[in-house]
Amino acid sequence: MNRKFAVSIVVAAMFSLAMATTSLAHDMDDMDSASSGGSTGAMGSMGSHMKMGEHMTMTESRPMTPADQQRGELVIKTARDKLAKYQDSNAAIADGYVPYMPTVPQDVYHFASRERTMSEYMGDFDLAHPGALLYERQGLSGYKLVGAMYSAPASDTPDDLDKLIPLSLVNWHAHTNICLPDGVTEQDVMNGDIHGKMRPSVSSFDPMQRNANNGARMRFGYMADPRFGFAGTINTEDECTAVRGNFHPQIFGWMVHVYPFASDDFKVAFSHDAP
Repeated sequence: MNRKFAVSIVVAAMFSLAMATTSLAHDMDDMDSASSGGSTGAMGSMGSHMKMGEHMTMTESRPMTPADQQRGELVIKTARDKLAKYQDSNAAIADGYVPYMPTVPQDVYHFASRERTMSEYMGDFDLAHPGALLYERQGLSGYKLVGAMYSAPASDTPDDLDKLIPLSLVNWHAHTNICLPDGVTEQDVMNGDIHGKMRPSVSSFDPMQRNANNGARMRFGYMADPRFGFAGTINTEDECTAVRGNFHPQIFGWMVHVYPFASDDFKVAFSHDAP
């Protein structure tokens, strides 16, 4: 369905530069551009949302209605019918869904489409064409399709999100209060670049320890430092500034996972975690 969008030209421009992405696995697993301050996004309408920890903001649940029941069934059926062709991850890649940070161990891997993500953040929501597909790694045999991730503009209100997928079925979430280290930008995160222009870690004078730190940094980038990122210990602008980081009230827009292949049970198909 198409909706008139209220997304700024700045946000659209940032997305035109971003590679196929959205989301950090589970959240890292899950994550769009639009660091929102002021009165928009998750931070601006906090009274309408729940804070699930300092780095996660979620919509509040609403009572189920008969119309919501019908819409939930439609979401599951549409996703099953339209996304079954992506059981083969090579088919997803051929259609422009690119693995996001595939070298970083994740419970669920996001294969994200730049084109579809841009459309979602401009207000064009389509159940048949999600911004990202969700896969679990199957050892040496490749990936197994488990679901899809849909996104919406950071400026959307709970009522806006409810029109897309009802809040009685899902809790849309946003990544908030994110501190990135010096040398890593929001654009790097969107591009899946975990290193940016970071300098090698010199946090220890012990050569062996320094080498160990740098080894972790080589593999996990900024996520190797527990202070930074989507699960970091830093969650305020003052703390972030003190370590020369760059603070983001919100990174990416609103997101939700759907697992249509798992069950007809809404609690399973619309779970926060992969079944």
